[in-house]
Parts: sequence; structure tokens; C-alpha cells
Amino acid sequence: MVKIGESAPGFSLVDKDGKTHSLQDFKGKQVVLYFYPKDDTPGCTMEAINFSRLMPSIEAKGGVVVGISSDSAKSHGKFCDKHDLKVLLLSDEDHVVQDAFGVWQEKSMMGKKYMGTVRSTFLIDASGRIQKIWDNVKVQGHDEDVLGSL
Repeated sequence: MVKIGESAPGFSLVDKDGKTHSLQDFKGKQVVLYFYPKDDTPGCTMEAINFSRLMPSIEAKGGVVVGISSDSAKSHGKFCDKHDLKVLLLSDEDHVVQDAFGVWQEKSMMGKKYMGTVRSTFLIDASGRIQKIWDNVKVQGHDEDVLGSL
């Protein structure tokens, strides 16, 4: 996993409309980059709704919120429409960015091992350096904690 003080790995991924976004697009802003396991599941939905609710406050502090998962751009579109999400969601179907940040890891459920996304958030400062890391995030209250760190 990347460490606090390091430069954040660059990325170039597509959103629900097929538009490409890169980390460079957000230079000069604080980036709340969160990785989540799957669109439209209970925890991931709550996390996206909570961040969407706080978008005005985050933007007022010079921040932007970007969510990344392995879901397709089409899946992100349905997820955003269903829940009226305001956060930018990007598709990392090949796990390249998740690997670069160290959040694509072996997980275990009911004794079965598999590869998956560890729910994690990175606060990237205006110059592109990792300022804070939350790993193995518990969704409840996480949005407020992140807002308080901006």
C-alpha cells in the first residue's frame, strides 16, 4: 500500500459516461479517493450516499470526491441514477489502480479465499501527495471523519 507523504499513483479511468479522468485533472484540489467493493451493495451504497450528501461541504473546503471500484462504467451509471449520487465514480475493471494503491488484496469469506477490494480512502493533497489513509473503512461516520480532515 502507498504511504503517507508519497506521491499518489497516477491513473486514467472512465466514468459512467465514458469520459476519461486522471489524477492530474484534480491538481490544486484535495482529492478524497475512495475504493469500494461493489456498486449497489448495502455498505457501498451508504458510503456513496453519505459522500454525495457532503459534497457541498467538501467542495467548499477545496475538495473533490472520487470513488473507484471494479464495476463497469455502465454499472456505475445505473448505481448513480438509482441513488441520485453526486460523487464521481470511475471504473477500474482490470484492478490496475487498485493494485497501485494496494487495495486489491486477498480476502476471505466463510473460509473461501478470493481477490477483492479492501474498502479504503486516501486523502491526496493539492500537490498530489498522500496526506491521510483510512484502510479497512467502516462506513458509519467515515464521511464526517474525512470531511474533518480536509
